[in-house]
Amino acid sequence: MLELKNISFKVSVENQEKEILKNVNLVIDDKFVAITGPNGGGKSTLAKIIAGIYQPTTGQILLDGVDITNKSITERANLGISFAFQQPVRFKGLTVRDLITLSAGKQITVSEACTYLSEVGLCARDYIDREINASLSGGELKRIEIAMIMARGTKLSVFDEPEAGIDLWSFNNLIRVFEKMHEKTNGSIIIISHQERILDIADKIALVANGEVKKYGSKEEILPELLRKENTNFGCVKL
Repeated sequence: MLELKNISFKVSVENQEKEILKNVNLVIDDKFVAITGPNGGGKSTLAKIIAGIYQPTTGQILLDGVDITNKSITERANLGISFAFQQPVRFKGLTVRDLITLSAGKQITVSEACTYLSEVGLCARDYIDREINASLSGGELKRIEIAMIMARGTKLSVFDEPEAGIDLWSFNNLIRVFEKMHEKTNGSIIIISHQERILDIADKIALVANGEVKKYGSKEEILPELLRKENTNFGCVKL
């Protein structure tokens, strides 16, 4: 279970202090939670604070009752938090097999590595020895990144707008992967997204705007209201 208590985050812009997050309180103990809201509302900042990329200005973060507020991204990773960027990093010289093995944190067989690739809908034979370089599309990279997170088997996986920069075919494949993750995960998944099809998989949805959690509840409570407001800044995007 992840608890965010009175989380605030401020930055200095042109010698003026700007508050990005304002006293955010959130308890995440479901398998799949989606965080949505208008651009610039603080969603990605919140995701990076959970992962440890940013440190909150004030407030407390608890993971299964343990205070992780001041822990680094590496320490949080070791405690079981994974983070997937909007734009996955390319690693020239490293193969897909290398990254999945590193993610698993132990020596795994080629067969085991191939199983993770199959889970995300990639033909293992075609990808296992490929380099993580410019020859891979955005959709391929994102599915490989998900395979890495599956290999880690972490208690909390955070995805920052996984649909960003990919085509419709790749998006449809991602949806299927997340549906499968929802069925099989033993931990929790947090996804930052505007997309209705991703929100529709969620157990709960948090609406974040102007640095605050405006609403938080079940998909049945929140999604219909978001769809009614789809032509406003609070709406979600249909694909």
